[in-house]
Order: sequence, then structure tokens, then C-alpha cells
Amino acid sequence: MERKVREIVERLALIPHPEGGFYKETYRSSGSIAKEALPSNFSGDRNYCTAIYFLLSSSHFSAFHRIQQDETWHHYEGGTLMVHIIHPTGDYECFHLGKNFDNGEAPQFTVPAGCWFGSSLRNENEYSLVGCTVSPGFDFADFELADRDQLIQAYPDHQKIITDLTR
Repeated sequence: MERKVREIVERLALIPHPEGGFYKETYRSSGSIAKEALPSNFSGDRNYCTAIYFLLSSSHFSAFHRIQQDETWHHYEGGTLMVHIIHPTGDYECFHLGKNFDNGEAPQFTVPAGCWFGSSLRNENEYSLVGCTVSPGFDFADFELADRDQLIQAYPDHQKIITDLTR
């Protein structure tokens, strides 16, 4: 499995992502939305849309983070990716991204803006290659990596998953 991960990283020219895993931006629209037309929580203009490849293996996890936009995930190949979400209300859900429809998986899912989310593989010795599309387009100014203690304080009912998916 690790050999396959290295091969995909090389072929797609992926680089380490701050939340964990590997990524490469594959699309950034040429048009943009002016800051004045966006909600006040955006610090500047944003492209209409962006897209990335994202690769995660079972030996890593994507740490809890949040952004100010909706993020749509698309499963391309590999094992089931579990997308863990804590909504601002404190509700937790885990979406299974994959192609095993009989097991309740789906190949596409959208994480709503403002939710804390992270991801991990369902099974050991697997990887998952997915895509993520963000609109308005992603900017690292909109990215917030969770602080474990602060997130546990805000959502104590979810201490175990927060501990598992933070550094």
C-alpha cells in the first residue's frame, strides 16, 4: 500500500498538506468574486472555484480544520474515507466516502461551511484518492487548523474523535 501511495504522490506531483495527507491544486478559476460581494468573514477577493487532489493513507489522518466555504468531496479510488464533521450546533456525523453503495457509501459529499472536519481511512493498509472542490475558491486565509484543547472545551461530548484527529 505504501508503494502505491508513493507512486500516486509522484505521478500527480502531490505535496504534503498542513492538515495531513498530500494534495495538489488542479483548478483555480480565472474569474473572482470581489471582497465587497462576499460575506464579511472573507478577508479579500476569492476565485469562483478551486479544486484539488487529496490523498490519505491509513497511516495518516487529516486533522480537524474548518474553512468558510462549502467543500465537496469526490472519491476517485482506494478505500473508504471517513469524513468526520462537527457542526457548529455540536452535532457530529461521519460520512463514508466511497463506492460501496451496499454499505451506505457515496462517491460525493459536501461539508457545509464553518463545520470542523477531518478524515481517516475506514480500514488499515488502505489509501484513498479523492478530490475536493471549494466555492468560493479556497484560500489559506480561510483555513483554520483546530487546537485540540479548545475544540474539546467547545465540544466535550466528542473528546475521543477530537483527540484522534488533532495533533
